[in-house]
Amino acid sequence: MSGLDEIARLAARIAEDASTIPMEHFRQGGLGIELKGDESPVTVADRATEEAIRAALAEAFPEHGIFGEEFGISGSLDGPAWIIDPIDGTRYFLSGYPGFGMLIGHLQSGVPQVGVVRMPALNETYVGVRGGAATLNGTPIRVRTTTQLTEALIFVNEPERTHADDPARFARLCKIGHTRRMSYDCYPHAMVAAGQIDAVTDMGLEPYDFLPLTPLIEAAGGIITDWQGRPLDLGSDGRVVTAATPDLHRAVLEVLNA
Repeated sequence: MSGLDEIARLAARIAEDASTIPMEHFRQGGLGIELKGDESPVTVADRATEEAIRAALAEAFPEHGIFGEEFGISGSLDGPAWIIDPIDGTRYFLSGYPGFGMLIGHLQSGVPQVGVVRMPALNETYVGVRGGAATLNGTPIRVRTTTQLTEALIFVNEPERTHADDPARFARLCKIGHTRRMSYDCYPHAMVAAGQIDAVTDMGLEPYDFLPLTPLIEAAGGIITDWQGRPLDLGSDGRVVTAATPDLHRAVLEVLNA
């Protein structure tokens, strides 16, 4: 087992252990909902989950930096570091919908090396290792082989934001693919890795939303970039496209940038 494989195994275990926290609150009252500066909601479950993940990572990797959505940066991100979104899809979580996830990524000098997507309510753990394998609950997964946009199953994440940003672009996205659905958050990207759908467009993301996805998508054979086709990093603008194949990736980029 390589060093990254061991890091991935520990990260998956930490994510699974921490899943018990949101599930204790899921579809329950008393969530202590607050609005952050960007009007996005945060709950006691978000904070408690991140605290548990941070504590477990600090115990296992005391020299590593940590960047989390709720508590910011501890230590340095210049070397080995972790990036965390404790509940990706808090609005899903609040509404009792099981599509919320948990994201943990391991970075080396800002470059994603390991990505874990945990879906607590679905009991699914997706793991990707840079240069290695992608798995779902320990079973290898692979992207689909779709190359034609007309045959693709497309998810458009953040549809309201996409429409508000550029109605003409949104109208184009609503016409592509064999089938399209409107959605949010990390799960559609994980479904590309698992070979369930073909592509996702997304926007308004932060590094803790997309960097943990990168090793998973790439290890499964897919492509994830910004809307200009550039690799994602800590400075990316939060506009993301995930696709199963290079041909499909190019076709979606053309629609986004027409």
